[in-house]
Amino acid sequence: MEWRDNAIILGCKAHGETSAIAEVLTENHGRCLGLVRGGRSRRLRPVLQPGNIVTVVWRARIEDHLGTFQVEALDLKAGFIMDDRVRLAGLSTLSGMAQILPEREPHPRLYEAARLLLDTMQDDAIWPALLVRWEMGLLDELGFGLDLETCAATGTRENLIYVSPRSGRAVCEQAGLPFISQLLPLPGFLRGSRTVAAADILSAFRLTGYFLDRDIFTPRAMAMPQSRQWLTDALMLRQDRVDETQCLAV
Repeated sequence: MEWRDNAIILGCKAHGETSAIAEVLTENHGRCLGLVRGGRSRRLRPVLQPGNIVTVVWRARIEDHLGTFQVEALDLKAGFIMDDRVRLAGLSTLSGMAQILPEREPHPRLYEAARLLLDTMQDDAIWPALLVRWEMGLLDELGFGLDLETCAATGTRENLIYVSPRSGRAVCEQAGLPFISQLLPLPGFLRGSRTVAAADILSAFRLTGYFLDRDIFTPRAMAMPQSRQWLTDALMLRQDRVDETQCLAV
């Protein structure tokens, strides 16, 4: 059996003296693992770094076998990402989250969203918001998508600024006012607003984190990637510095 696909390297571990087992998120075949012969060589080691875009050819005698990967580099993004600790935390979060996907189950939308995220990681004003959107897509692909189109209480599409932690549905300002302490904030950019503030991104991470933990990680007796906490801590510190600078300017 054989197939060829574009893929994102999620991780790699040594196997034997010279080989490696690569874990990838492919465009059409989902999350897959394969043996890369010579994967620990000088030529292939830089290619098999998380975040790199590659082409893989998978071969196996039968479908259930691990199989082997032949890997060709397309876009080596790992280098510039690893030079920045915040970007590295973002990449590690993406890789860790993707590793919970069922093996060999296609998720082309998540692949395309991950490619877009990696392509924009040089712009620190954009990629954290795209990572939150990717997490929203992950919830949806695994059957736990949030309903942010209409208010759970009134049916209106206007002034949706909260999310019910119980149902995962949006709540409008008027209906949510008596229960504000029990609701999660809904950042405007998740509803289509083009304005994205640092505080909105942090609120969005808290929103997706609540449902990821409740619906995906806790039922599997798993913890979310530690890198996600490092990322949100770094983004919070960055926001505090900006706020302090603005106060000094005033």
